[in-house]
Amino acid sequence: MNIYIASDHAGFLLKQRLIERLDAPLVDLGTDSPEICDYPIFARKLVEKVLEATGNRGILVCGSGIGMSIVANRRRHIRAALCFDESMAQMSRRHNDANVLVLGERITDGQAALNCVRMFLDTEFEGGRHKRRLDMIDAGDDG
Repeated sequence: MNIYIASDHAGFLLKQRLIERLDAPLVDLGTDSPEICDYPIFARKLVEKVLEATGNRGILVCGSGIGMSIVANRRRHIRAALCFDESMAQMSRRHNDANVLVLGERITDGQAALNCVRMFLDTEFEGGRHKRRLDMIDAGDDG
């Protein structure tokens, strides 16, 4: 499993803090500075990497997390979850098999973000009835 991380300018500082504080080997896909840039570029780059192999995961960071979530979730087989606390991160993995965690630097403090990432990386998917629902999503049958 590879773990990728990317941000735009509004998420750059939180991304850097996460890289420094996490024990996990993260592959940084940019941005490389707090200069203004376009978040769709970095979201798409991360999504492509996550889709390269089963089990890959990603972490996206922008100002609110909303833009990154929208871009990432446009791709089939990407389940990007915007989380604000450990409980959300845990449930995103347990019930939704989320493969991308999205954080908002402007709305989530550094410790909460770190806790979210740790929970996201440490929690396994439960399967069962949840697998059936994910299969429905992947098939385009949401009703």
